[in-house]
Amino acid sequence: MTVTTATAPDATWQRWEHRVQTSAHPVAFRLLRAIAARGPVVRVPRVGVVVSDAALAREVLCDTEHYTKTGPGSPSDLWTPVLGPAVLLNMEGADHAALRRRLSGLFTPGYVAGLCDRVLAQPLADLTRRLAAGEEVDLVRVAQSCAGAAICEIVGLPAEPERFAAAHADASEVTKAVRLWRHSLPPRHVRRARDVLGRLTASAVHAYRRGGDDTLPGRLRGLGLSEDEARGAVGAFLLTGTETLVSFIPRLVALCHDTAWLDRLRDGTANAGAVVEEALRVTVPSPVMLRSVARPTAIGGVPVAPGDRVVIATLLCATAYGAFDPGRPHPPELRRLWFGAGPHFCIGMPLAMAQIRAVLDAVLAAGPVTVARRRTARHVLIPGYARLTLTLRSAP
Repeated sequence: MTVTTATAPDATWQRWEHRVQTSAHPVAFRLLRAIAARGPVVRVPRVGVVVSDAALAREVLCDTEHYTKTGPGSPSDLWTPVLGPAVLLNMEGADHAALRRRLSGLFTPGYVAGLCDRVLAQPLADLTRRLAAGEEVDLVRVAQSCAGAAICEIVGLPAEPERFAAAHADASEVTKAVRLWRHSLPPRHVRRARDVLGRLTASAVHAYRRGGDDTLPGRLRGLGLSEDEARGAVGAFLLTGTETLVSFIPRLVALCHDTAWLDRLRDGTANAGAVVEEALRVTVPSPVMLRSVARPTAIGGVPVAPGDRVVIATLLCATAYGAFDPGRPHPPELRRLWFGAGPHFCIGMPLAMAQIRAVLDAVLAAGPVTVARRRTARHVLIPGYARLTLTLRSAP
């Protein structure tokens, strides 16, 4: 759906966010809402035990004794055939903790700032320049270009703009087959995903063998990871970081535009950190998280047994706290739940936040902008816009 929006009433953001969700998952989104209406923990045939309460979700995510990412119906069923057995997405226990410790130094403030400076400076300078000159700019394409630039940096490809779109398209291809009711990927999708990731990470192998601190694979080698471990880690970073950023950045700007917070950010009367955090709560770029039950227990009084699949409806957990309001603090049980909790909290969060703020700052630097046109993306894993056109707002 394409709509021209010259002005937007306060409720516009709710309508557009609903369209974003239903365009991406016309059945699953409505199904999850209907399930949540029956209670905070509901057992659903073929899907699993669905949790839609933030406090209970945090308990599950932090409890590694009873819940795992490696059992039936967990992330390991989806990603181990594609990435191999030793990446953070599909590990638990001592091995997971050891690998996480080795990788934690990758996302220090210094490294994150340096990476953003290297790969985002030129595309974001172009974004500001074009908007300030009165051009129309599709923020989705800008976000894709920025994600592609980061991918090229991560896998050791030369940072050449003509590579960015192809790199992003390849990374997006891997996630297309994931569905709520699928406990594993069909064999043909596994083969396709392995082919795509193999092509993407081939340069990472060369960078790993070359060594040095100028690429992520080289740094992984310096941390003591084997070649296979480094290749799997690179693939995991691509899977977890690409689509979420491309989805969230345009939704953030659209949300701030529709609620008039974009002007408050530009004139300095709003706290940008609080606005971004609240936008993450409302949009939830990771709308569902999966776990498998390892030992008999109960979630909110509902008994679960080994092998049960737990579907944490992060989107519903977060949006239950009301409308968009950056002035309202998040309660402890909700805090950054969209990045996970406990030992699996997203290790790349500092890099994601740095990229988000860099793009937002570039938009604000151009002057007062408005959303001229937008179109929601259909049948994608992470809900978002297919197009979000910005332009400089005309003087009244």
